[in-house]
Amino acid sequence: MPDSYKILNNTFSFHPCGGLYWQETDMLLIADVHLGKVSHFRKHGSAVPQKAIQKNFDRLDAIIKQFDPAVITFMGDLFHSSLNSEWHLFETWVAKHQNRKMVLIAGNHDIISPLKYETLKIHISDEWAIGTFLLTHHPETRAGFFNFCGHIHPGVRLQGLGRQVLKLPCYFKTADQMILPAFGEFTGLYMLTPEATDEVFALTKDEVIKVN
Repeated sequence: MPDSYKILNNTFSFHPCGGLYWQETDMLLIADVHLGKVSHFRKHGSAVPQKAIQKNFDRLDAIIKQFDPAVITFMGDLFHSSLNSEWHLFETWVAKHQNRKMVLIAGNHDIISPLKYETLKIHISDEWAIGTFLLTHHPETRAGFFNFCGHIHPGVRLQGLGRQVLKLPCYFKTADQMILPAFGEFTGLYMLTPEATDEVFALTKDEVIKVN
């Protein structure tokens, strides 16, 4: 896994859970957690194990322990749908990290009332420009900015020996944009085909590997 990666003279660190730590701002970027999705599936009869709910929170705790950020920015689709039982777990989790600033860049799945987030002291915005960096949920091209975003749930196909094909989530970087992998469990993948100038960092269980 690369220890650090430079973009416009700023330093970023990857994590196999899918978050990205921005050293200069002491900020952790996390996209597409989709809390509540497991409960939503179970409610509608899908055979998703109950323990998968806690796994999202365990992964969040693991990446926070690694980087100890002052700021956590969720890059949209933090909660998958309307309120369900996982909201109470989320409230408990936020209380554990009340010493950290939390920001939500609203995504298309973020339909819960902003008042609920304000009660938890989570600031909501449609986007966030920090210097020449632009944080959004949907991929955005804007002159003069490098865009960090989510939404796509990017994945990459790796060809193994013979006809073996491995599909892995990835960080997908172009000249002026990086799409973060979906952080949450059971979020699915959208396969992207990199151009020669693109950079792709695939996630395995324990490391991040540059594959393009």
